Amino acid sequence: MAIAHVNSGDWETLGPAASEIRRRVFIDEQSVPQEEEWDGLDPECRHFLAMLDGQPAGTARLLPDAHIGRVAVLANARGTGIGVLLMKAAIEAARHAGHSQVALSAQVHALAFYERLGFVAHGDEYMDAGIPHLDMTLSLT
Repeated sequence: MAIAHVNSGDWETLGPAASEIRRRVFIDEQSVPQEEEWDGLDPECRHFLAMLDGQPAGTARLLPDAHIGRVAVLANARGTGIGVLLMKAAIEAARHAGHSQVALSAQVHALAFYERLGFVAHGDEYMDAGIPHLDMTLSLT
């Protein structure tokens, strides 16, 4: 059985591993342009780095406004529960910071994943980096 846990911290600490995961998932796999991936917001975010058997396997970030973003899990770690661990860590951090809800911009193919965590989609579908998205929120109250 794989051993998984999530570390949280700032960009200076977790950035090297998180940026490698994001590069592989978003830029290499999904063809997101580099200038869209690296938006300059990372230094102000709380970051989460999922470790699987001691190796970085996934990442996410929580912006100061309680928006969860840049959720990425390496291909070889998908289906292991890493994504759920990342999301629960980010949600708990937002709750601990006193936010009443969290929001995210979900790739349409991942809607069911977020819905299982209690997120609700709203608004119209839109394109972001050439990928269909929907806005989603989760009440923390």
